[in-house]
Amino acid sequence: MKRIIAAVFLLFLFFSLTTKPAYAYDNKTYNWSYKPASTHTPADTEPHYKDMLQQSGGYFIGDTNEKALYLTFDNGYENGYTEQVLDVLAEKRVPGAFFVTGHYLKTAGDLVKRMVNDGHIVGNHSFHHPSLPQANDQKLKEELDSVKAMFMDLTGEKEMHYLRPPRGEFSERTLMKSKELGYTNVFWSLAYKDWEVDKPKGKEYAYEQIMKRIHPGAVMLVHSVSPDNAAALADVIDECERLGYTFRSLDELALSHTLP
Repeated sequence: MKRIIAAVFLLFLFFSLTTKPAYAYDNKTYNWSYKPASTHTPADTEPHYKDMLQQSGGYFIGDTNEKALYLTFDNGYENGYTEQVLDVLAEKRVPGAFFVTGHYLKTAGDLVKRMVNDGHIVGNHSFHHPSLPQANDQKLKEELDSVKAMFMDLTGEKEMHYLRPPRGEFSERTLMKSKELGYTNVFWSLAYKDWEVDKPKGKEYAYEQIMKRIHPGAVMLVHSVSPDNAAALADVIDECERLGYTFRSLDELALSHTLP
C-alpha cells in the first residue's frame, strides 16, 4: 500500500510540475511582428513568439521548403470590394481564409454565406475587435463564442477552427485560452500597410508590395477593404503561379505544419 501511495504522489508531483492551469499563464501583451527578408526569402519572427506558438499550436508560416502560399483576409467591415475578391478567387480556383468580426457578420451576411458556399474558410476575428490580452477569460470566451454562434446560425456550419487575434495583439494567456476553446491562432509572414482606405496608391503599388514579399510557406495577410488589393489580386495569383507557387488552404497547413 505504501508503494501505491508513493507512486500516486510521484504522479501528482510530475503533473503539477509539467502542467500549467490557464490562470497561471503570463498575460504580457505582445504585438505581432515578423522580420521580412530579401526577395522571395522566408520571413522570420522573434524566438519567444515561436516558442509561444509551438506551445499553443499556432502558426505564422508554412513549410519554407515548399512553394506554397496561404491567402488570408481580415474582414472587420465591408468596403465594397470583397465580392470582387471572391470573384477572382472563384475564377482562379484559389482557396482563401476570411477572418470576420461580429459587425461583419451582421452587415455582410450574404458575403459570408458565399465564402462558405465557395469553399473558403471563415475564421474568428472576435465580435468587437478588442485587444484580447485586455479581456479577462470570460470576456475572451464571449468574444469568440458570439462570433461562432452567429456564424453557425447564418451558414449552418458546425465549427469554426481558426482565430486571427484583433490588431495582432496576443499574450501567452490568450494563445492558450483560445487553444482551450478549440482555436488555432493564425498570424502571418507577409503583409503591408494596406488598410488605410483613404490613401489608395493604385493597383501597381499593391502588386509590387505583395510580390516583393512572396516567399515559400507565406501566410499572406491581405485586407479586402483595399481597392488596390482587389484590383491587383488576379495579377498576383497569376504571377505567383508562374513562379511555381501553389495556393493552399489553412486546413492543409494545419495538417502538415511545423514551425521553422
